Amino acid sequence: MANIVNLDRVAKQYASGVLLDDVSLGLDDSDRVGVVGLNGAGKSTLLRLITGAEEPDSGRLTRRRGLAVGSLPQQVDLPPTATVRDVVVGDAWLPALGADTEHGPAEHVWAGDAAVRAVLRGLGMPGLGLDTETGPLSGGEKRRVALAALLIRPADLLILDEPTNHLDIAGVSWLAAWLTREHRGALAVVTHDRWFLDAVCTTTWEVADGTVRSYEGGYAAWTLARAERVRRETVTEARRQNLLRKELAWLQRGAPARTSKPKFRIDAANALIADVPQPRDGVSLHRLATARLGKQVYDLENVTVAHGDRGILADATFRVGPGDRIALVGANGTGKTTLLRLLTEQLTPDTGTVRVGQTVRAGYLSQQLSELPTDARVLEAIEQVARRVRLGDRELTAAQLAELFGFGESRLWSVVADLSGGERRRLQLLRLLAGEPNVLLLDEPTNDLDTDTLAELEDLLDSWPGTLIVASHDRYLVERVCDTVFALLGDGAVTHLPGGIDQYLTLLPEPGDGDQTPVTAAPATTPERTGPSAAQVRAGKKELARLERLVARLETKESDLHTQLAEHATDYAKVTELDAQLAQLRSERAAAEEEWLTLAASLD
Repeated sequence: MANIVNLDRVAKQYASGVLLDDVSLGLDDSDRVGVVGLNGAGKSTLLRLITGAEEPDSGRLTRRRGLAVGSLPQQVDLPPTATVRDVVVGDAWLPALGADTEHGPAEHVWAGDAAVRAVLRGLGMPGLGLDTETGPLSGGEKRRVALAALLIRPADLLILDEPTNHLDIAGVSWLAAWLTREHRGALAVVTHDRWFLDAVCTTTWEVADGTVRSYEGGYAAWTLARAERVRRETVTEARRQNLLRKELAWLQRGAPARTSKPKFRIDAANALIADVPQPRDGVSLHRLATARLGKQVYDLENVTVAHGDRGILADATFRVGPGDRIALVGANGTGKTTLLRLLTEQLTPDTGTVRVGQTVRAGYLSQQLSELPTDARVLEAIEQVARRVRLGDRELTAAQLAELFGFGESRLWSVVADLSGGERRRLQLLRLLAGEPNVLLLDEPTNDLDTDTLAELEDLLDSWPGTLIVASHDRYLVERVCDTVFALLGDGAVTHLPGGIDQYLTLLPEPGDGDQTPVTAAPATTPERTGPSAAQVRAGKKELARLERLVARLETKESDLHTQLAEHATDYAKVTELDAQLAQLRSERAAAEEEWLTLAASLD
């Protein structure tokens, strides 16, 4: 490994305050880093510093000479008269790439238009012609075209700011596969997609309070490490600790993408979650939902809906009962939002019937933010709906509910018009829950939400005793809060998938010749690594078990030495002797742990 970017005591501030202060870290040529943190913490600023789009106020930032950097910013501005071909294989967007021009198209031998189309297909634009002008494209299509331009260029470092925005589940899976198997350089990515973080990243940088902390592994490893940090700290925030314990319990009990950590690294953290119950008590919630909703919620029979000449639903049947927790998945345009609008009676089917239970009181979260009162203050916007709210077994004031969604006391009196996109989305969700619906219909609820706010939302949904229907491309959310998956595959039907997201991915056509099959759940690995033989794996597992036993014995001896040190605290000679033994034990333990990690990596 070789260092390609280095930050030494870097600081950056704006009029709103200090974002980064005294940050020192490095990026090696094989690093795959996920950057996480609250909205506004400084994640995008950190990426702009690395690319050179911004300069630090103080400190030193160095890059390897001749470093080719490809960068996808949050806002993509493409020349309106340029074609897709101009952007992807030409130089129409080259200045925005941040790449050394000598690595650009002039010296690259392209595989041909077929390879470019394969990338566009993988990103969910199979019908987009290379001669299409970029001006009329939607914002999401422009971002995907720009991302395609980056993927087909060789780069020593890819910097991606929210690359999964506007991608469906299949597109996110394809991108994870491409980055894992095809990209040979380093990667730094800001994303709120937790499944993607686990599938692609081997290191996590947490940006918070002006600092950047580095953790080994993806989202699951970061969650584990934060829990370990909370355990060690003497003063912690009780609510955050409880939330981390619950998230850890979920990750341990069957999350689709998890870290592989040695037993001696997680034993202490497991003590935090030993008494944590299952995320949801399904029997109790179903009983409460039945009491609130009766037996009928929604029944769609032989429903047909068309938009102009394009059929969306064709003779579709879909039934929802009390307490059901349903995920709707499918590519953009297959009818997920249409189905939700049928359930809310905003849309009438061309043929067929939609029956809604008499006791249904639905709360519908749309993808738009237009229903927010932009001239009101945050607390006023909540109290317009309700002053006190009951969520499950908790009764909260409007201010307490706002705090759950990250609106501290200083933010309660902010004008809604001044909120960021993520804050407005949080307020929209908050107002929806304040209405105390017994059915929640959520259309892409995770848009613009950071990982901590997503955990808060999932914690609320865990204890929410009603019917839940979520249309989402966020695989982690779907598998975290829903029990049943239905897919809209473009054939006009609403198809039940007992096998969940994995089954959904198997039903999709291949994105294109030469493309990789979707990633299903494995943590990221470095490209082109030859796996060990079966015999080597067996021998390696035995050695791993031996090393774990050795570490356990050393830990016991270390604990005994600490006890002896306390007993002989006034005996200087004895303390000196014991301290030397302790140093030796620590050295042996560190060596054993390092040997375990090296062997475990070779067996992946």
